[in-house]
Amino acid sequence: MPQPEPTPAARTTGVYLLFAQEPYYPGPGTQEINTTVVAADTLLHPQVLQPDGARIHDLLTQGRQPGEIIPLATLTHELNGGADWPTVGDWERVTIDLLQLVRAGDCHALSLGLPEIARALVCTGPNSHVRAFDAAAGEFIVYGSAERAAVLAEVDVFLACLVAEQDLWPGDGLLAPLVRRG
Repeated sequence: MPQPEPTPAARTTGVYLLFAQEPYYPGPGTQEINTTVVAADTLLHPQVLQPDGARIHDLLTQGRQPGEIIPLATLTHELNGGADWPTVGDWERVTIDLLQLVRAGDCHALSLGLPEIARALVCTGPNSHVRAFDAAAGEFIVYGSAERAAVLAEVDVFLACLVAEQDLWPGDGLLAPLVRRG
């Protein structure tokens, strides 16, 4: 039996993709932006490389709870440390396309300038560690999953304030998500 086209109400709500990018400055005198959060459905935008965006959307949304912010590094971890990305799609091209949408105003996003350690933590897998040298103490400090969770909780606070009245707009003309057959 043919599957009906999903309506906007059937779209994925409350799941977000967090990815880091080369830092940029949106205007004179502004803080650098080095990390971006978009609604999962932004991956279905026609200006995002397809079908890669739809495949990443499927991976991102399956088994997630509304309100989850999933770092790209978590998807990489779930994909055998990145070895299985070729079976899903070109994540680098997709994130470039997403960033172009954000910068052109063709979707909504939470654009962040995370501190160096926080950015490093969201760029690693959920069980990874980041080592940083503390010159004042003369020793290395190791940051792990607890600190990563704290960074994601802080991002969640910013996102919750932003979407309190309206969720992030993923853009217009979205493609249908992949249909899983039971």
